Amino acid sequence: MSEAPDGRTTHPELAREFATALEDCLTALRVEAGLARTTLAAYRGDLTRFLGWSAARGARRLATISADDVIDFLAERRAAGLGEASVAHHLTVLRIFFRFLVAEGELDRDPTARIASPRLSSFLPSLLSPDEVEQLLAAPKGSTWRAERDRALLEVLYAAGARISEALALRTDGIEPSLRVLRLTGKGQKTRIVPCGEQARAALTRWIEGTRRSLPNAAQRAEVFLSKSGKPLDRISAWRVVKAAARAAGLSSDISPHTLRHSFATHLIEGGADLRSVQEMLGHASIRTTEVYTHLDSEHVLAIHRLHHPRG
Repeated sequence: MSEAPDGRTTHPELAREFATALEDCLTALRVEAGLARTTLAAYRGDLTRFLGWSAARGARRLATISADDVIDFLAERRAAGLGEASVAHHLTVLRIFFRFLVAEGELDRDPTARIASPRLSSFLPSLLSPDEVEQLLAAPKGSTWRAERDRALLEVLYAAGARISEALALRTDGIEPSLRVLRLTGKGQKTRIVPCGEQARAALTRWIEGTRRSLPNAAQRAEVFLSKSGKPLDRISAWRVVKAAARAAGLSSDISPHTLRHSFATHLIEGGADLRSVQEMLGHASIRTTEVYTHLDSEHVLAIHRLHHPRG
């Protein structure tokens, strides 16, 4: 690959239409979706591999690439030893690419539209749909200290994919509103920085600068989430907050704080986020732990989405 006068990367091994479409898609993902450089590099590698493979099979126009071509490509990758999680990720990247081209009017059809996502045999955690998450987060009503706290807690669990222990350990100095991030402390006392969407930041601000101040000794407490007595909220109480919100929203009784963490990761993957980025946000030590989320029904994958997270 080399760089053209306009700053784009050129692909001498690819047909001009393929190379142009590749660069247009990556540019849109960088500018409109704000994808990280590492994510874009991974997408570039996956798409270049597929387009090069297609060209080697005689394809010279994007419109001639069929669903059978995509299936054959994925089958060859699987035969080469690629795991189901990685095959599913390849398909996700191809969906983003072709949906982008359809949205831009470059193609009339998406060859990946009717291809089912690979299913993993691993145990799949329970999760909520984006609409169910909205119902859950809207469950605490009113402007009392409890309602404000519960809304802020639910928002953090979903917006940051935090473990319940991480949310309860969150300190007021671990919130960076201007940087739109939270500083979470996970297993082994490892600290990570996680993006925090506008609605979660607004809920935290209302809680911290509002009714939290009315609780005993709140000014002396660094923990964000407190009980009525002004002590740090404990795990059992936080679990009850989630259960009460689920009941109020008319949702399953199986919902737990971890359900929101699973939903966070699931919705990111559905939106096109790469596994490595999700791994970092979840604080997983191994990428294999994160791979469970690639079971997702990719009908929900968006071609271009300014923010990966539904409430970002």
